[in-house]
Amino acid sequence: MTQDQLFGIEGRVALVTGASRGIGRAVAIGLARSGADVALVSRGEAVKETAALIERLGRKALALRLDLTKDKAAETVVEETVKNLGRLDILVNNAGTTRRAPCEEFSDQHWHEVLGLNLDVVFRLCRQAGRVMLGQGYGKIINIASLMSFQGGLNIPAYTASKHAVAGLTKSLANEWASRGITVNALAPGYVKTEVTAPLQEDPVRRPEIDKRIPQGRWAEPEDMVGPVLFLASDASAYVQGHVLVADGGWLGR
Repeated sequence: MTQDQLFGIEGRVALVTGASRGIGRAVAIGLARSGADVALVSRGEAVKETAALIERLGRKALALRLDLTKDKAAETVVEETVKNLGRLDILVNNAGTTRRAPCEEFSDQHWHEVLGLNLDVVFRLCRQAGRVMLGQGYGKIINIASLMSFQGGLNIPAYTASKHAVAGLTKSLANEWASRGITVNALAPGYVKTEVTAPLQEDPVRRPEIDKRIPQGRWAEPEDMVGPVLFLASDASAYVQGHVLVADGGWLGR
């Protein structure tokens, strides 16, 4: 196998959630540039813009605008992907949310909102995509975890709980499906410049504290996550299973 074949995803079909902005948008475009057709899921209208960019690259794009927390949403997006693009080889579970408040003030509503999207939806999409991939005898599932899969954070109890759970779910699914042609891994980004992290970027106290702890000396751009995802989406990671790949500029090692 040549190096191009090892890292290539030419002709594959990917499904990326939360694809209208941030990491999801960057990853979707990166997968297309590497040869994949891409189904894009988001609640926002901007998902159509991402699809247009992918089509300009000469790849097929399917924009699916819907709320993944609704009943049967996972079934719908997987079915539409297979119907319109022919198969499903790569799933990137990127959609997520957070709410910030001290634990003693954190509401049940916010707890359920965060766990619903960050964990329940991830499980349902893994389950539904897994059924297709098992039938093909091939598939790559990449769940987006977080530094909070390893740490506690501040004022984000639901987010931290959900990302710890995503890491555990990734390992559980890898144990079940590794012998059946599917790799299941996760990517744990460090501090990335996105709309979700805007409150931290603008915090006059926390921002300097975070900046000082990143050995590489900068926050990540969404595009910094494309390379790790491409590795996990390609045959270069064929013997990598249940792993949480950290891309954090050295944060955890400090």
